[in-house]
Amino acid sequence: MLIPWHLVLWVLALIGAWALIWVLYDNLKSLTQIGVALLAPYFAPAEHKSLIERFGKWAVITGSTDGIGKHYAFQLASRGLNVVLVSRSTEKLVAVAQEIESKYSVKTKWIAIDFSSGREIYDQLRKELDTVPVGILVNNVGANIDYPDDLDHIPEEKLWQLININVGAVTMLTRMVLPGMKKRNQGAIVNISSGSELQPLPYMTVYAATKAYIHNFTLAMQHELEPFGITCQLVSPMFVTTKMNNFSTTIMEGGLFIPNAEMYAKFATFTLGKTKQTTGYWSHGIQYGVIKLAPECIRTMIGGLMNKQFRKEYFEQQRSTAAAQSG
Repeated sequence: MLIPWHLVLWVLALIGAWALIWVLYDNLKSLTQIGVALLAPYFAPAEHKSLIERFGKWAVITGSTDGIGKHYAFQLASRGLNVVLVSRSTEKLVAVAQEIESKYSVKTKWIAIDFSSGREIYDQLRKELDTVPVGILVNNVGANIDYPDDLDHIPEEKLWQLININVGAVTMLTRMVLPGMKKRNQGAIVNISSGSELQPLPYMTVYAATKAYIHNFTLAMQHELEPFGITCQLVSPMFVTTKMNNFSTTIMEGGLFIPNAEMYAKFATFTLGKTKQTTGYWSHGIQYGVIKLAPECIRTMIGGLMNKQFRKEYFEQQRSTAAAQSG
């Protein structure tokens, strides 16, 4: 029995429409997530809970003495949370803790840890956090190479640092706080990834791969933790003017699509408890959505060309600095 052609065409049209709807949803959901976060206060019920009521009184922020992590700490403290600052510089930790306590009526605790050391640090970290009822964990600590370069030009030690910091810390700290959060049936884990998760990134190969790990790790953990009432949020910023990007004068100039760390953290913290996946900043949502419309091979090619330009900027900057010093 032959199937009528008009029926075949209808089926193909339905399949095409279904595929188009889901492609558009997947590519543009970053925009809707920003919209939800921004509009939530105007449509939320009157009994909308504070972060303390929803998640607990203590927040732990890694990489908390500079950039996004530092300003996450300030934003959470401004909402009344006590904060545990985790970073490697004792001097900077003390300074940030004192500044937070001088501005907000909260408690602080600091832990000096170098995540690049790998497994050996976690026993100490576990002891330090043993008495802290962690309500929010912000896995912000991250590392990048000094400038975009070929893999075989990057020292092995630097590659191990990227893996230990970008992959090891988010994995082990998440595991560390889960028993307490599950026992209390509340908590939030915020994993800071990067727009680099979107595609393989030539000349920043390992960095982008570690961010893809964080992306997949976080989305999987969302399903694992939902039955326990624990939020697991993926935050994927595009370019922000932090020292991690100081290989490029273009990035460090900032602009409409490149906020500073304070502005970024202000927006990103606001999305906590409102959306499970976000770029954290309104203009980053636009960038993320537009980039995803291109095939992965095109994104990869453009990323490689962009990193070659950043490498050129870096060496020009180095030459300019050297010339100024010699003169």
